[in-house]
Amino acid sequence: MKRHYAHTLPGAAPEAGWQPLEEHLRNVGELAARFASAFAAAEWGRYAGLWHDLGKYSEAFQSYLRIASSEDPHVAETVGRIDHSTAGAQHAASAVEVLGHLLAYAISGHHGGLPDGRSGGPCLERRLEKHIEDWGDAPSSLTTCPGLEPPSALLHALRTGNAFSIAFFTRMVFSCLVDADFLDTERFMAPAKATARGEWQRDALARMEDALDSHIASLEVAPTEVNANREKVRDACLAAATIEPGLFSLTVPTGGGKTLSSLAFALRHAVVHGLTRVVYVVPFTTIIEQNADVFRRALAGADGAEATDFVVEHHSNLDVGQETAMSRLATENWDSPLVVTTSVQFYESLFARKTSRCRKLHNLARSVIVLDEVQTLPVDFLHPCLRALRELATHYGASVVLCTATQPAVHLRQDFPIGLENVREIVPNPQALYESLRRVDVRDLGPLGDEELASRLRTHDRVLCIVNTRRHAIDLFRALGEEPEGHFHLSALMCPEHRTEVLGDIRARLDSRKTCRVVSTQLIEAGVDIDFPVVFRSLAGLDSLAQAAGRCNRNGSLHGRGTTFVFRSQHSLEEAFLRQTANAAEQVLPLYDADPLSLEAVEHYFRLYYWDRSSRWDAKRILDEFQLLRQDRSLPFSFGFAAVAERFRLIDKLGEPVIIPWGDTGRRLVAELRDPRRTPDRGLLRRLQRFTVEARRKEWEANMHGAIELVADRFPVLVDSSCYSEQAGLSLPDPLSSFLNV
Repeated sequence: MKRHYAHTLPGAAPEAGWQPLEEHLRNVGELAARFASAFAAAEWGRYAGLWHDLGKYSEAFQSYLRIASSEDPHVAETVGRIDHSTAGAQHAASAVEVLGHLLAYAISGHHGGLPDGRSGGPCLERRLEKHIEDWGDAPSSLTTCPGLEPPSALLHALRTGNAFSIAFFTRMVFSCLVDADFLDTERFMAPAKATARGEWQRDALARMEDALDSHIASLEVAPTEVNANREKVRDACLAAATIEPGLFSLTVPTGGGKTLSSLAFALRHAVVHGLTRVVYVVPFTTIIEQNADVFRRALAGADGAEATDFVVEHHSNLDVGQETAMSRLATENWDSPLVVTTSVQFYESLFARKTSRCRKLHNLARSVIVLDEVQTLPVDFLHPCLRALRELATHYGASVVLCTATQPAVHLRQDFPIGLENVREIVPNPQALYESLRRVDVRDLGPLGDEELASRLRTHDRVLCIVNTRRHAIDLFRALGEEPEGHFHLSALMCPEHRTEVLGDIRARLDSRKTCRVVSTQLIEAGVDIDFPVVFRSLAGLDSLAQAAGRCNRNGSLHGRGTTFVFRSQHSLEEAFLRQTANAAEQVLPLYDADPLSLEAVEHYFRLYYWDRSSRWDAKRILDEFQLLRQDRSLPFSFGFAAVAERFRLIDKLGEPVIIPWGDTGRRLVAELRDPRRTPDRGLLRRLQRFTVEARRKEWEANMHGAIELVADRFPVLVDSSCYSEQAGLSLPDPLSSFLNV
């Protein structure tokens, strides 16, 4: 009987030790079935796995394997790739009436990514009509399908005609398939990597909960009203954890202990209801390491386990020194008990099409998803994001916790029909908690120029000023004047490693009550635990003003309240999002002079910015790309997966990266990058992320081959040390200014 193979090993003799094709298909089928069982779709995962590589039964593909495995690289290079995914897609569409097209999407995209249904490119419609190599040698035991019943999630969507929900189910099956395919291929091709991936104990969540309890019990907490309220918040979280999975909100003012309390809820809730993991989503990339570090310290005593094995960070500023082999591999598919990631990574993955972005999605089923500062979602993507969250909570057994320091912004209400319904509030009385935790008075100063603002800052020994742009931050820092040790600047013009060091210096000076004046962009509002007696904030959205106020008298240690001053800057706001939120706040502030951050004021703000802007809720027309074509038997589901992935960008890329050889470590890493004897590997590039700044594209282009050099024709490295300072970070010459000053 003729043998067919799925994969070869480099340098292995033909067929000696190669992976049999049927073995691979059955392995992937079983693994995908296990993944899909989390949402009652095991058989869908199984058949996606059994059929995904049917095209490899063709003689053309088997010949390709033998030639491509040749020890002569010149011979191997002459072989073109053979399409082996269309066969399974065509078989699925014909073997399972109508619904087989959903499997066809997943199977056809298991290498190149989910396709559009109809488009000018290689869409599913064309794939289903394509002439392919004969794969008739496939055994009938693999291809026979007794019938596929739609699970409850799919059945409900079919009955209601919910195209988005049907497409979401397709994406989840696709995720199960591609993760299973990756893992089985890795097990054969790279067994050492598969072994390093390891398996975490399924009682890990219970052990983490015990470690968190022990950590909190060991803390020396001052008997202040703030700490008493933090304890009440945690007690409320533990009490609510027994409620059935679904949608929750946790409304706690900044400084109310939301980070550890939400983790306590998530762990207890997961243990009580048998959920599989916790995914903690924070709004911004900048300095989110703090959250992960807090979790690591809290979980370090998890029955002697290494905390790094429990906490997986997945974001672009990752400090790879915190990684282990297991946690690094877990970023690929989020197979870990606790994942900390960003809103951009989370939401863009939910609307992605590439295998690398989608393989983790199935692990969101039966998980606890904590969304910190959920109100930071851009209004232009509100509707599709809320639809995805509703799917996860309603049909995939997930619990979604909407954390916010202000009035909940995304709940269903009469003037916000796309909002989430049946959301249970964890804190019994958010209004009373707000009043009890109020530690700051907010005063509106009106317009302030930089010189007058700098003069005001100099009258305070310990003061934080937060502005909206990097340019304003550096201009104001320079206007503030030099102080040998006590003046600090923080912005994204500084590489993450540099910012982390500066933030440590700031905390040390605050603890010792030394002079400490800080000018920062809004990155310091992203979960940074820092406490100033006085804060100045350039006008921004009311939720941002509340975040700034949360850095003022954070621990309630002042006699009386701290003061947060709001001012109008002379610097214009280039980003539309900042202009829109600031304009909404401008209308609200005069109406609530006594307390501009009250829940009533914030509700008014959200009415202006979110709820009264229905034309913007899906500005990129994401939802229009999911259509049902009931009368078209050849393609009953027209889904624009590729089109959606192209449009769904929470943050538009406005700049280009520059690698900064900052400090001894940065210089050593750049030297490794330049080493002609080595090819930059993934580990080196990930470490370099901590030494990277995004520069404006025009400045980047103008300084290429000058202050910036392309190393290995790929990696932009700053070579002019005068363009990066300890105080200001990156400052590339503006070619137009240089020309005008000649």
